[in-house]
Amino acid sequence: MLKLKLLINQWLANVTRRLHNSFYLYLSALLTVLVLLDASVFHVGENMRDRAFDMMVKNRIVVPKPDADIVIIDINEASLSAMSAEYGRWPWPRQVLGEFLENIEAQQPKAVVFDILFSDPDVYNPDSDAYFNEVIASTQNTFFPMLRLSEASDELSQVTPDMIPGIRRAGLAADENSTTKPIAIVLPHFEAALNSQHLGTHNIYPDKDGIVREYRLWHDENGWVLPSLPLAVGKFVGKSSDTLPQNMLINWRGKPFTYQFASFSDVYADMANKIKKRPPNEFKDKIVIIGSTAPSLFDLKATAMAKAHPGVEILATAIDNVKHDDYLKVWRGKTPYILVSLALIWLTAMAFFRNVDRDKVTTIFSSSQIILITLSYLAINFTNTYLDLTGPIAWAIMYFSVAKIYALANDRAMQRLLANDVESGKKGAAILLMPIMFETREPLSDSILKKLQHKIEQEIQQQGTVEILKGTQSGIWGLFSDMIIVSWAYRHDDEATATKIEQAAKQLGEQLSRLIQSTGIPANTTARYILHAGALNTEKPMANQWRGLFAQAIIKLDILEGEIQ
Repeated sequence: MLKLKLLINQWLANVTRRLHNSFYLYLSALLTVLVLLDASVFHVGENMRDRAFDMMVKNRIVVPKPDADIVIIDINEASLSAMSAEYGRWPWPRQVLGEFLENIEAQQPKAVVFDILFSDPDVYNPDSDAYFNEVIASTQNTFFPMLRLSEASDELSQVTPDMIPGIRRAGLAADENSTTKPIAIVLPHFEAALNSQHLGTHNIYPDKDGIVREYRLWHDENGWVLPSLPLAVGKFVGKSSDTLPQNMLINWRGKPFTYQFASFSDVYADMANKIKKRPPNEFKDKIVIIGSTAPSLFDLKATAMAKAHPGVEILATAIDNVKHDDYLKVWRGKTPYILVSLALIWLTAMAFFRNVDRDKVTTIFSSSQIILITLSYLAINFTNTYLDLTGPIAWAIMYFSVAKIYALANDRAMQRLLANDVESGKKGAAILLMPIMFETREPLSDSILKKLQHKIEQEIQQQGTVEILKGTQSGIWGLFSDMIIVSWAYRHDDEATATKIEQAAKQLGEQLSRLIQSTGIPANTTARYILHAGALNTEKPMANQWRGLFAQAIIKLDILEGEIQ
């Protein structure tokens, strides 16, 4: 087991020694390939925005207010219970909704939007249906939903887009003859609703994780534009649809029940009273949406704001977004995703490759990630833009984590070489130490020493380590000065490497004055250095040998063989 451990340590040390800083470039090249594959095939990084978006939009400081002119008439559980004695449980006779619509229209609302799918006739109350149809025909601002079914059912349908009133072919004249394919769709049963041409889909499509974040404003049916209710209502109130996306990222107004709600049963009962308790112009110039929040009617969806969000309020939010053109614009797509990801990866790679101070790299990297996240959070608070930086940040963190682990392994590679056999059957390693001692009145700052350490690391031509010893002890131990230790290790029988390392050490000594002056060390600082060679034997305790070798170098240094002013 011990031999296996020694072999593994030697292999790791040799790998890190051969690759050295080139590893950072290889790693960045590998991640570049993965980013390109992800952007074109896997889309993992692009889709990471969902969870980050949910957290940010749910915890916004600045939340847009709901439109005061949008009112939801709620068929809630209280309404179902209050009206069950006279009209039974849901669905009620259409006469109820006809009377309601007739009284609402008397207040001159801007639009009345039904979030109720009237797909079939009421065979038990045909007169009730006829009355509702007459009321619809007398209005000019009533909107009805249609339900787009799965495309898998299209071949079973006999309805084509050109059969739906008000539906037009994109970019072509309305009367142009063209072949159409059938689509599976549920239309309103009432003829007056169809003739009004105020139709729109009210389909809500959750993301893969079941969370609703977007609203599809139209369906492209082989060139035919099938609008949604929000798009149809928005166009009716004067909003141009030219700039709207097909899938709109919803700019939520808050948690459920943020909009104005009025209970259906309360409003309906007040309509029948001779003495009105509600304002006579309560719904004047309002967009009135009639729908249900009752859990028993199963129109609840999971959204970024809540696990159970009423579908009618999702519809209201989408209408609000279209009306004010303040839906969330998403800064995303392949090109920005790739560019930002690669920029973060390669900037980090260059910092590691050029041996920039690691503490500084860690600080800058951590700060940059916090800044990017903060920027994204501020954008979604103070603008209508969501900066999707989640994927690039994830790639950068992945690179930084691997690079950091390798850097630590690279630091310990020399220790492994020294601690283990460097060649089968031959024990020991040769060491060349170059202690550089600084004598000044005040201890040198960490930043100055690290800056000099970095410059020495860049200067040395042969593989070596550069460490800092701070002279900040108290008492007699304060006599020790600040010191930088440069060390090289090589096989004890490798004369060629020994010669190269000795030459590299001498060249460093010649350049030391220039390096010290460029770091801002005080002019009255005295710097001394010495070269001391020794050997380590793995049969003896390694720590004791290192201490002894270091002590010999310091004693030799006191002879003052090299001095720089």
